[in-house]
Amino acid sequence: MNVLIADDHSIVREGLKQIVMKMDEVSNVEEARDGHEALTKIEQSNYDLVILDISMPGLSGLDILKTIKDREEKENVLILSVHPQEQYAIRAFNLGASGYLCKYSVTEELAVAIKKIAGGGRYITPVLAEKIIFDEKNGISKLPHEKLSQREFQIMCMLAKGRSVKEIARELFLSDKTISTYRTRVLEKTGLKNNAELTHYAIKNDLIE
Repeated sequence: MNVLIADDHSIVREGLKQIVMKMDEVSNVEEARDGHEALTKIEQSNYDLVILDISMPGLSGLDILKTIKDREEKENVLILSVHPQEQYAIRAFNLGASGYLCKYSVTEELAVAIKKIAGGGRYITPVLAEKIIFDEKNGISKLPHEKLSQREFQIMCMLAKGRSVKEIARELFLSDKTISTYRTRVLEKTGLKNNAELTHYAIKNDLIE
């Protein structure tokens, strides 16, 4: 297997690489330091598996997944996140991810996840899968942010991290007006009043680090 590991922390990449290289199925491992480098490498090479951190400078793991989906390309992508909550997992799978793994359990489960994905399956931790099924079965109401589109959710998280409209517009190659429109939609859909409330809400619901 030819594998790409994308994470903005060198120590994390090295740790993941050590785990992956111990597997008999893996023949080559490459690295990317941020989302833009990861997407460039994905476009230029053929990987059997791409391991993406969900939170990276420039482009997040979800951004890359959306780009791959929009281009109708097929990639086996395993998303790694510090966020255990099911909302990120559901969004990742809707965008075509082959697996979702919380970083806190990566040492124990990474090899299992890779083997499952290599065999054509999908991987999600048993605990997270149980929670998703339990919530659906019991009709638990969706949280406000679960009503947002992927782009709205992305911009909400960026605003919650303290990014300005101009900064977000520049990073996403959109106009200030477009970002302001998205901000208005986010506030309307979530019932929040301003950026300070967005930040409080995002932290409370473990949406940002």
